[in-house]
Amino acid sequence: MLQDTPEEWRTTATATPFTGKKTGVRTDDVVMPDGGVAKRDYQVHPGSVAVLALDDEGRVLVLKQYRHPVRMKLWELPAGLLDIPGENPLHAAQRELYEEAHAKAEDWRVLVDLYPSAGGSDEAVRVFLARGLSEVEGERYAVSEEEADMEQARVPLADLVQDALAGRLHNNCLVTGALAVQAALAGDGLDALRPAEAPWPARPYAV
Repeated sequence: MLQDTPEEWRTTATATPFTGKKTGVRTDDVVMPDGGVAKRDYQVHPGSVAVLALDDEGRVLVLKQYRHPVRMKLWELPAGLLDIPGENPLHAAQRELYEEAHAKAEDWRVLVDLYPSAGGSDEAVRVFLARGLSEVEGERYAVSEEEADMEQARVPLADLVQDALAGRLHNNCLVTGALAVQAALAGDGLDALRPAEAPWPARPYAV
């Protein structure tokens, strides 16, 4: 069994040359194994959650949204930032499913935990599996900016896997989530996934 392990090399200096609305950039002077010191620049990120919402027909709820850094509209899972330090990621995921897709789910599991770009960011993402979907009653959440232009669809899981392997889909959480669900279905099944409140050392939280 393979397992990633915590480790922290000594840092002799640190600076924050840029701080934005939600994220920032940090520069650390890190002591290397040979005794030398190297500068490492990385994005400081609060963390994120994403939701692979699977309906009773085996379809996944996906959203298409413009992403300016890559100049593309990407098909993605409902997702969002952990806006509050120590926020319960399940509560954040339920909020994002409601706000972006006007939906709720009865059954929640942890699908997979990720560091999407560990060489350049400390962002940690928890992807949930949500089942037992239904539409939320009442008025829809008000959207703005890129979210005001989002498209929504429900796509068979097998089609997402095929599109990912063909290079037609690129979003990290969508590709990883679809492949993880397929692997779970081929293994011990979805009910064997970790419970929704499973510990998350990368972003500790209060239950």
